[in-house]
Amino acid sequence: MASSGEEGPVVVDLRSAAESAGDEDTHATPLHEIESLCMRCGENGTTRLLLTLIPHFREVVLMAFECPHCNERNNEIQFAGQLQPKGCCYTLKIPMGQSEVLNRQVVKSDSATIKIPELDFEIPPEAQRGTLSTVEGSIMRAVSELQALQDERKKVDPQKAEAIDQFLLKLKCLGSGEAAFTFILDDPSGNSFIENPHAPSSDPLLSLRFYDRTSEQQSALGFLAEPTEEPGESSQDASTAEANSGGQRMPHGSVGAFAGRRAIAQGNSDEISAAFYRYSAPEEVDTLPSTCSACAAECVTRFFSTKIPYFREVILMATTCDVCGYRNSELKPGGGIPAKGKKTTLHVQNFKDLSRDVIKSDSAAVNVPELELELSAGTLGGMVTTVEGLIVKICEALERVHGFQLGDSTHEWKKKKWDGFTERLSKILNLEEPWTLIIDDALAASFIAPATDLIEDDKQLTIEEYERSSEQNEELGLNDMDTSSADMAYNTTSAQ
Repeated sequence: MASSGEEGPVVVDLRSAAESAGDEDTHATPLHEIESLCMRCGENGTTRLLLTLIPHFREVVLMAFECPHCNERNNEIQFAGQLQPKGCCYTLKIPMGQSEVLNRQVVKSDSATIKIPELDFEIPPEAQRGTLSTVEGSIMRAVSELQALQDERKKVDPQKAEAIDQFLLKLKCLGSGEAAFTFILDDPSGNSFIENPHAPSSDPLLSLRFYDRTSEQQSALGFLAEPTEEPGESSQDASTAEANSGGQRMPHGSVGAFAGRRAIAQGNSDEISAAFYRYSAPEEVDTLPSTCSACAAECVTRFFSTKIPYFREVILMATTCDVCGYRNSELKPGGGIPAKGKKTTLHVQNFKDLSRDVIKSDSAAVNVPELELELSAGTLGGMVTTVEGLIVKICEALERVHGFQLGDSTHEWKKKKWDGFTERLSKILNLEEPWTLIIDDALAASFIAPATDLIEDDKQLTIEEYERSSEQNEELGLNDMDTSSADMAYNTTSAQ
């Protein structure tokens, strides 16, 4: 136990300090001090903790250690918030001679890996702890750490030391902007970040990809991962289950359906469940065993199929975790893949238009020309909401992801850009001027509800079908899809 003196209350451990980060007045969180052991000299030093919220990012714990006996110093950053549902991978293209790109701020968590493919160079998670730096700072820190033991290497293995010296020259050239390269930040926890100075617009140099964590990554993060089945184990379990059921195989997806015919809204918020029930209440809810994406515990996914008027058959899914309380709702398109994509344009002119139901699929891109706002396909996943709710959720995601826009060292033009964006957002949500919502879905799995009984009578809603490009088919995996065997089996069964 240590006292923070006049600057803050007593801190027992890091957990009790981090819990105070969730207070409403986060920026007023005091600076805490903890007596800590110095790993260099063995004496006691001081660790200062500042619990703060990075604007447009998330809660973090800034830690600075200093030892008065040997002058050892160390700075780290850890996350006080929750583990993100998916991992993230940032790819930044850095042209030659553009030093301003090297000054972009980087948040690297303890689980993140930094890669530079041009040099076949990788900084593993254990090599650098959580840091708040820039692209140049991350590279130069790697240079200093590699250079630290060069004197010892030259005595033991001169040839290896010479090769490292040559490599350090190349790495320094990248850090000074003398050559073009690619900076990749891959974090399975989803808690790392690279600044986008053009936000909320897209950045031609920066791309972001979200992905599902593997069992190995879950285990490395300290969460329970499902055991890997040994070869032959699955077939043995299947045969045992079949023997116990009297030789009758249960249909896939019917496990727990008889005991779990509860409303699918049990796993969703009131807003989402109300939107679901505007079309059809589930009469038959099936359940599937699943794994929580937040804590990796076993949970249940409920799903049912329904037909939405003027749209298509869809599958509604809801997952609830009783261990950590995580909830998630998804909407998946049913049936086959349409031959054409669909572009839906809504001209928003009155407050009734803001309450129109919207279904946005995983493959849909969203565009609001008046805001200069573009959302690439796959961002935010699939959702069931309204026109107003879609815009609000997009802006909340922008504020959470694009950080460092309101800090003390932020350029004035950046602050004005965000203020202007917020002002324009307020105008369109208050309908001070008409605006346009465009949803472009290559799989034609998105939908905006019409305001009239016949969709042809709605003059504000325009639906345009188009042929997918070869690049879109390649991205969706359609170019290599071969269904000839399945079609042959289906036709044979139908003929019998």
